Amino acid sequence: MEAERQALIAALAWQVAMGADEAIMPMALDRAAARPTPPPAPPARPPSAPLAAPPPAAPVQEEAASLAAGADSLDALREAMARFTGSPLRETATNMVFADGVVGAPVMVVGEAPGAEEDRLGRPFVGASGRLLDRMFASIGLGREASLYITNILPYRPPGNRTPTDAELNLFLPFVLRHVALARPRFLVLAGGVAAKGLLRQREGITRLRGRWHQVSLFDGQVIPALPTLHPAYILRNPLAKRDAWADLLLLRRSIEDGENVANGQGRD
Repeated sequence: MEAERQALIAALAWQVAMGADEAIMPMALDRAAARPTPPPAPPARPPSAPLAAPPPAAPVQEEAASLAAGADSLDALREAMARFTGSPLRETATNMVFADGVVGAPVMVVGEAPGAEEDRLGRPFVGASGRLLDRMFASIGLGREASLYITNILPYRPPGNRTPTDAELNLFLPFVLRHVALARPRFLVLAGGVAAKGLLRQREGITRLRGRWHQVSLFDGQVIPALPTLHPAYILRNPLAKRDAWADLLLLRRSIEDGENVANGQGRD
């Protein structure tokens, strides 16, 4: 065995000395046969089915739209909203917050949702944010006693003052649009990103939307000029934002003095 082993080593050494650099086999390798057989092709997919139609509106959404459309006055709208039981927010709130100010005022302010003080008293903008709101509009000669009508996009306080969901905004949107139609303001001021997103149907943030006029379309085809601006609560947390809020108020004041509807998309001055 040892002699055979030494012979094999000697043969290998000779092949290396002759320049062999790879092993060979007695017979040529059939490389085609060595390749793995590819898997069978998958069966052709059937033609795609057309997209399904969007699901119909939920009964609770239809109820909200029906109640809103049936209200022919602000008092009737308040009663319709009080009867509406389709939102869980009603069960966790203390009071429904409808509106404050003067019916028929040229400017209607739409805020986001009631806070703790608003929920307790049943009036919009009565806490620290409300006091700042009053001072802001007083600086351009407007006030809720004579020239402002104020409401929120939601009539009930979300638990813990959390941000309203898209579903909640959509549910109460018919009431808000009907509220605007019955109040008949010349101008809307949308205080905060939630109000702006809900009524303008925009995904942009309030810092991009503010400072220029937009339009809110009502169900009857009427179009109301709308000016998004920063919410007073945001200004309280960020005092440097007062400059932007002041610019928005000046734009509103000039538009009122002009006595003309403003076109959608006018840029900043």
